Amino acid sequence: MSRTTITAPGAPQAIGPYSHAVAVGDLLFCSGQTPIDPATGELIAGDIAQQTRRVLQNLELVLAAAGATLAQAVKTTVFLMDMADFAAMNAVYAEFFPIAPPARSTVQVAGLPKGARVEIELVAVKPG
Repeated sequence: MSRTTITAPGAPQAIGPYSHAVAVGDLLFCSGQTPIDPATGELIAGDIAQQTRRVLQNLELVLAAAGATLAQAVKTTVFLMDMADFAAMNAVYAEFFPIAPPARSTVQVAGLPKGARVEIELVAVKPG
């Protein structure tokens, strides 16, 4: 089975030795995205809702580079700095997955890169 790395030109640069995504067979494994502004490479200012929106927009950029959309997502993992942010994160998340959302796990973590409040990784099925 072939393995192809995906680099998304419009997405924030990787801040470590990892690929934006890796395609294996019909599956697309997207690395966790944080609320980094692709234009500046800096963490965006804002509350958990604004940060969640930027994270999901970054994931859309990664998926687009692989010819996919959020509609092909089958599993996400949400990493939160504070579980008290769950409701606000969930409200924004629901905007991006209005119909048949993917399976999801949400966990609280001790820290995220650059002081982010949220990170989301995603697995999708490639279209076609």
